[in-house]
Amino acid sequence: MPATLDATTVRTWSRLALTALGQAREEIDALNVYPVPDGDTGTNLYLTVESAAEALEHGPADGGLAEATALLARGALIGAQGNSGVILAQWLRGLAEVLAHGGEPADLGRALRRAADSAYQAVAEPVEGTLLTVAAAAAEAAQGQDGRDGLTGTAATAYRAAREALLRTPGQLAVLAEAGVVDAGGRGLVAVLGALADAVAGKTPMGPVALRRDHGPRPAAGCEGHQRPPGPGHPAFEVIYLLDAPDEVLPGLRRELGALGDSLVVGGGDGLWNVHVHVDDAGAAVEAGVRAGRPYQIRITHFAEAAARAGTDRSDRSAPVAARAVLSVVTGPGLAELCEEAGAHVLLADPDRPPASAELAAAARRCGAREVVLLLNDPELRAAAGAAADQLREEGVRIAVLPTRSPVQGLAALAVHEPGRRFDEDVVAMTSAAGATRYAELVVAEGESWTMAGVCQAGDVLGLIDGDVVAIGADLAEVGEEVLGRMLAAGGELVTLVLGEGAPPWLAERLDAHARRQRPEVDTVRYDGGQQAVPLLIGVE
Repeated sequence: MPATLDATTVRTWSRLALTALGQAREEIDALNVYPVPDGDTGTNLYLTVESAAEALEHGPADGGLAEATALLARGALIGAQGNSGVILAQWLRGLAEVLAHGGEPADLGRALRRAADSAYQAVAEPVEGTLLTVAAAAAEAAQGQDGRDGLTGTAATAYRAAREALLRTPGQLAVLAEAGVVDAGGRGLVAVLGALADAVAGKTPMGPVALRRDHGPRPAAGCEGHQRPPGPGHPAFEVIYLLDAPDEVLPGLRRELGALGDSLVVGGGDGLWNVHVHVDDAGAAVEAGVRAGRPYQIRITHFAEAAARAGTDRSDRSAPVAARAVLSVVTGPGLAELCEEAGAHVLLADPDRPPASAELAAAARRCGAREVVLLLNDPELRAAAGAAADQLREEGVRIAVLPTRSPVQGLAALAVHEPGRRFDEDVVAMTSAAGATRYAELVVAEGESWTMAGVCQAGDVLGLIDGDVVAIGADLAEVGEEVLGRMLAAGGELVTLVLGEGAPPWLAERLDAHARRQRPEVDTVRYDGGQQAVPLLIGVE
């Protein structure tokens, strides 16, 4: 546990925050009733933090706290999505301004105060019962400590205060009380602050956050009630753009955009701004940006059309089958070749840097199909894939994400893929095939660690079945035999062995012989996958 906040802890925080928002993304989307009930707050916050984390990961590894927090804030600003994303980006900017001068416990309290103040300043007409209220409560509690309980205590205090403030939001905003939910943006900030508390303390999360009150009306099942256009009198368009402009023109731009619509949020500084506004005249909002400076990355969403697309995606089951593609994410050239031979498009990912949602969405677009089945082959990609799928659905692409946890499950799904079937039937068949395939892998431990099978040391061979360590040893083949024996004890007809980069070629032959001794009726197939860091993948169908 660090005594002061440092760059390493900030990097950990960014990863934990992204994970927390990924896990809560759909729940937060379901809470989204303010300012527009378009069910995307969780996705917007996830994409914003994803951009922040990406900027930090690509920054200098030896940078200090000031550089790390500045990168985090700038990455969030550039990638901010929606009203809540721009506010969160400005919150991070305020945090970075104070932490640039130190990471002592009292500095964290002051940083949270500056973050809350910056978030309020970004919003043209601040409303209580929102992310802003939660940020203010966290700041007040943390600053009141003045660092007395150390960094861990300050972060934990801020998190607890944010949780308590979140539960009070229905009493502060009528639309939340009406729907029986807490504020979506505030829920997202609680996830971010929980990740901060975890990063500085090394603890597991402090407990689940209540997402709905125990009384009052509920949103419609499936959150379809949230996928509706704004009511009468609400602007028709959401306009977002980045803007290069000097600081002195911002007051005039705020006045001009404020007269055009509502939900105005302008975040940034030092010549770079992220502008978000809801208007009826989208062109006028962009022209205001042109007069102020240079707008770019312009995104205009028509709320009614977005809702109509969502409704069509859910209700149109009789449309003729369109061109379909399967996109498989793999980390080895041999696996990529196997998938391509089976008719799939491939995204060859860097094993040290999983693809972000933007990369997944871009790869799906390159398939050039109206229907896409996405094979993840890695459980860590589920959150990014969910956000990418939401983007593609808004563009009219019908997409199904199959949460295959290993390439061998992806290969099993590809084996039963039939483009001529109806989309839903094909997805069900592929999902069933993947689910019927148990998977295992052999990896080499990088350091000492506690596992379900005991303590391992650096250099030990670990055998994992369905993600859990079940065997530890010194010899690759011996651990492989133990793992395969355990899998076949539960039955099986086909064993798939995928050798990684540098794995000895005789390994497959030895495991094949071991399988036949245990179950003579089992067939074995062997592939050279070329994946790094995983000498062997095993699938049993």
